[in-house]
Amino acid sequence: MAEETDAARERVLAARTSLATELDRLEASARAAVDIPTKVRRDPVRAAAIAGGAGFLVLGGPKRVFKRVKAAIVGPEAPLPERMLPKEIEKALSKLGEDGERVRGTLERDFADYVEEAQKKRGPAIQTVLTSAVTGPLLRRGAKQAAEWFLRTDEDGFAAQLEKLRRRPPPTTGEPRADPTEETSPR
Repeated sequence: MAEETDAARERVLAARTSLATELDRLEASARAAVDIPTKVRRDPVRAAAIAGGAGFLVLGGPKRVFKRVKAAIVGPEAPLPERMLPKEIEKALSKLGEDGERVRGTLERDFADYVEEAQKKRGPAIQTVLTSAVTGPLLRRGAKQAAEWFLRTDEDGFAAQLEKLRRRPPPTTGEPRADPTEETSPR
């Protein structure tokens, strides 16, 4: 019975040691994965490209590029007219005197609200659809590659983090940590 207990104790101690080792390796791997300053120092060009790509997206770059390409192919868009009402309505408003400007403002606001509602009912503009269709897959792929690069664990970083963890003093829990390699006697 004592032999079985000693064997079980040894297995538990071996499992505890294995668990502690795996926890250290996991912690070192996680620390190496999120050690962004080190990754930037090792590969500054890739880090700058990722930061530039993120800035390009945040500042609306794809939409601007699409507008410029469209303007280069089709030509610039015509500016909106200064006044948007038909001549007959303009004549009627001019006859109203001083109240004409207030009426004009009300009519223009109501018409702008109508145009906005009509545009919502029409659905997405072709520009939005094309931009999404072209840039969507590219953006997803780029974001996935950037995330993988930032979260990957390289061997040098992992080894450095593991060495830091091994040099760290053991936690104080009141009891000294048992060394699984030395013989222990049953209690």
